[in-house]
Amino acid sequence: MKLLYIVLGTLAAGVGSVLVAAMLARALLSAYTQHLLSLAAGALLATAFLHLLPEAFESGASPHQLFITLLVGLVFFFLLDKAELWHHGHEHAHHHGHQHHHDHTQTASPGASGSWSVLLGDSIHAFGDGLLVAAAFLADVKLGLAASLAVLAHEVPHHIGDLVVLQQGLGQSRSALIKLSLAGGVTVLGGVVGHSLIAGHEEWLPYWLTLASSSYVYVALADLIPQLQKRLTAPATAAQITWLLAGIALVTGVTQLGHMH
Repeated sequence: MKLLYIVLGTLAAGVGSVLVAAMLARALLSAYTQHLLSLAAGALLATAFLHLLPEAFESGASPHQLFITLLVGLVFFFLLDKAELWHHGHEHAHHHGHQHHHDHTQTASPGASGSWSVLLGDSIHAFGDGLLVAAAFLADVKLGLAASLAVLAHEVPHHIGDLVVLQQGLGQSRSALIKLSLAGGVTVLGGVVGHSLIAGHEEWLPYWLTLASSSYVYVALADLIPQLQKRLTAPATAAQITWLLAGIALVTGVTQLGHMH
């Protein structure tokens, strides 16, 4: 049953985020993309600090070892970021150049090679997401729901930018959507592999949950929030804070629903 939950959760997070991004990309203005970034940052931070980390620390594992795992995870994801594998050039719709400062292969009008670079990065990212979502589901179904929601929330604004880059490189919107959906589908593969790795080794779960937390904290603080640190009008700042709090409330609400079932 847990495996079924993992497959459904990773499918919703991986492929669902691409489909939602495709729908929103047609209608959303850049201002709404900013709101999605705030929502995603709140969802990721809430999942890490209110759900995954408490679960890990209540497991009886050594707090010292868990903090070491958290630190190693943050450094690990930073190094992957530098290697252009974890964050593959998260372009956003409000950036007209769609050029990430790490990615030297992509230009304002990327060719096919730049497009494949995006797809490769997305696939690796998706596989890692699947592993971490599987760990959350194996610990508790409500944690898995929260983790799936957090992944979906932060992938939507990124996929909006990815679709624009892929459409420029591949020249066909349908082809771009199909290829990005396949890359997102690797999340399911990561979930199945994660299930087979962790099942029977439940003593590893606190460390997987802590590693998942380090991933979510890193993405929120290193990728999403810096894009929100702009001088804005008072109403725009208030909206940004409201959407951040909405992301926290959304994850908390989903886990409360998990308690009820």
